[in-house]
Amino acid sequence: MSGVRRSVVVLLCAGVIGATGLGSQSLPPAAADRVPPPLFTDPQRAAKLESAFPEIDRLFRAFAERGRVPGIAYGIVIDGRLAHSGAVGYRDISAKAPVDADTVFRIASMTKSFTALCIMRLRDDGRLSLDDPAERYVPELAGLVYPTADSPRITIRHLLSHAGGFPEDNPWGDRQLAATDAEMAAMMKRGIPFSTVPGTAYEYSNYGFAILGRIVANASGMPYRQYLQANILKPLGMTSTTLEAAEVPAGRLARGYRLAGAELIDEPALPDGAFGPMGGMLTSTRDLAAYVSFLASAWPPRDDPDAGPVGRASLREMQQVWRRSPATVSRDRVDGPLTLNAGGYGFGLRVWQTCGLPHVVAHSGGLPGFGSHMRWLPEHGVAVIAMGNLTYTSWGRVTDEALDALERTGGLKPRTPQPSAALVTARAAINRLIERWDDGEARALAADNLFLDAPMELRRTQVEAIRGRLGACRADGAFDVENALRGTWKMTCDRGSLRVAITLAPTMPAKVQLWDITPVGQLQPAIASAVKAIAGMIGAPDRAALAGMLDAGVDADAPARQLHAASAWGSCKPDEVLSGGSEQGAKVRLACSRGNLDLTVEVEPAAGKVRRLSLMPAGTGPCVP
Repeated sequence: MSGVRRSVVVLLCAGVIGATGLGSQSLPPAAADRVPPPLFTDPQRAAKLESAFPEIDRLFRAFAERGRVPGIAYGIVIDGRLAHSGAVGYRDISAKAPVDADTVFRIASMTKSFTALCIMRLRDDGRLSLDDPAERYVPELAGLVYPTADSPRITIRHLLSHAGGFPEDNPWGDRQLAATDAEMAAMMKRGIPFSTVPGTAYEYSNYGFAILGRIVANASGMPYRQYLQANILKPLGMTSTTLEAAEVPAGRLARGYRLAGAELIDEPALPDGAFGPMGGMLTSTRDLAAYVSFLASAWPPRDDPDAGPVGRASLREMQQVWRRSPATVSRDRVDGPLTLNAGGYGFGLRVWQTCGLPHVVAHSGGLPGFGSHMRWLPEHGVAVIAMGNLTYTSWGRVTDEALDALERTGGLKPRTPQPSAALVTARAAINRLIERWDDGEARALAADNLFLDAPMELRRTQVEAIRGRLGACRADGAFDVENALRGTWKMTCDRGSLRVAITLAPTMPAKVQLWDITPVGQLQPAIASAVKAIAGMIGAPDRAALAGMLDAGVDADAPARQLHAASAWGSCKPDEVLSGGSEQGAKVRLACSRGNLDLTVEVEPAAGKVRRLSLMPAGTGPCVP
């Protein structure tokens, strides 16, 4: 039951969609202490995303044709509505029966997240603990011979995160769906070989999730299938979802196919059995929309009622890394950008980050006759899901292309963090102090460390000196909020600007523990000229022109190497002055076509010649070009 990316249905979920979970039942915090949920701030976001629909249609039609996938269906959901759907090809080739949004495909290993949901529901109901030994619920495991004398007993958490120590078993696991409960019990009694010590490494195990299905049954006192139907599928309204292909109306079932040379061959439907919890599920586009919408609805954390069937906090618990896998950094071509993939496995779900996306949650599925994939971006409110009826079709690249099409619209942006009431109050107080210092107000906003780290007299002198140099300052810039208790903003002054940053302390009430003020004067003409010239040389430094800019005795080799290396960022132009503004130098943000750079320039005042320049990647992201 392959966990690699596979797909043929695309579905986007943006915003907070679908049902919500149970989660904590404690009273919401007082308004002053509340962490406000982040928000989408672009009113045109949905319209921008919708503009990518024609391109996504083209991508998936072309992919199905190239890959000879018999039938595909896809849909796009934005903020809780199915904004776009389409289908290509046949669910049944011999009958020439077309695919539509109600066609039911087998989704293979995507079933694992359903099994994990069942476990989380039982945990939340107090029926089990994730750190319980699995043998407590599956006695056949009590006789396992562990690989080392110091091996821990396998826990439910180990199985959920593929850390049980069992060998990767995709080829074998694919053919076990029809095994009976008695046959599976006999397998376990005979023993299971270990490839690693439990709890030490990630290794994908279908067997482990089949055991989790047995735990669901034994902990709940009802068959896995019955528990899943009553506690997950029915509450979510997933009426087309089942573990048994024979239950699907013949007019809606997608037949599975494999390629044998140039010929498409029927793959017989595998029946449901004891291994169903690892990969037996079948579902439709509409049902899968409801399912992924539910999982995506865990973001953002908020005070709204948590109605279930599994709480939002538990859903978020599933969607974080519990067992890491090796990180990779690569290029898809020698002159392409670096690509990061770092993460691992949550509970029934893969979790990773890339250079551009800090949090991706996904899973794939592959069985004889079918390939599927689902992926979503929790902080962006967007999900991509794919299903098709060709064996092990790999849909990862076209899913990437669909996300790229959405990104090009400008609408694929994460929610923006919002400040707490305490942070807003502190910002206003800091602004008043910069406009007119008051010792009493300064004491009132300060955490106990603030004036120990730098005495009040020193801070008062600093503020008065800035006011004397830059004149009156006004807080007319945007509030850049990192989280509910940390933010930065810009103040425009008569003769320059200020950059102000504060962080509140873990006290009640929250007071200011860090307060940084960076004065930014207006660029002097020699500095401005040097910055413009250096930005223009990035990627193709003119050695003669560069040497003419440099102060006597400064070797041009090191600056030239920096300018040449910076070609990875593309073309650049001066943007924001970050600090300085004196005759001696400044730090300036360069806006480049493939990211930003920070340029620091020091100049000899009398001659206006550059004594030093330094180029650094801007920001704290995980990748540079």
